[in-house]
Amino acid sequence: MRVHNLKKGVIADINMIPLIDVSLILLIIFMVITPFLVQSQIQVSLPKASEASKGSDENVITVQLASDGAVTVEGKTVRFDRLEKELTLRLSKSRNKTVLVQADRKVSIERVVTALDTAKRLGANKVGIGVDPLEK
Repeated sequence: MRVHNLKKGVIADINMIPLIDVSLILLIIFMVITPFLVQSQIQVSLPKASEASKGSDENVITVQLASDGAVTVEGKTVRFDRLEKELTLRLSKSRNKTVLVQADRKVSIERVVTALDTAKRLGANKVGIGVDPLEK
């Protein structure tokens, strides 16, 4: 790096390598942390069951119903009356067309059945209810 030029005067160059290194490290950190922040937006206390299958989570559309009335589809908060439009959008992009409803224990069975019925009516091949396995 030349600092001085007789014809033009002082040449001031900024070293960009450290700036690029810091930017890439921050990008990697955000890429690693983002899935943990987006994974679950609302806390749902799932009911217990004696057997819970450990299916693959890929290509499964998750609908969460909280006891306070909040509804999320794949981490995106939606109103309950907009659930049909959101599921239509998600099911059109999904290959397996599997919907998993995770409802809090205090949610009325009517809302759970409505969510399951909406998913089935929109063409979901498989629908299920998320539960926590009983600890033995």
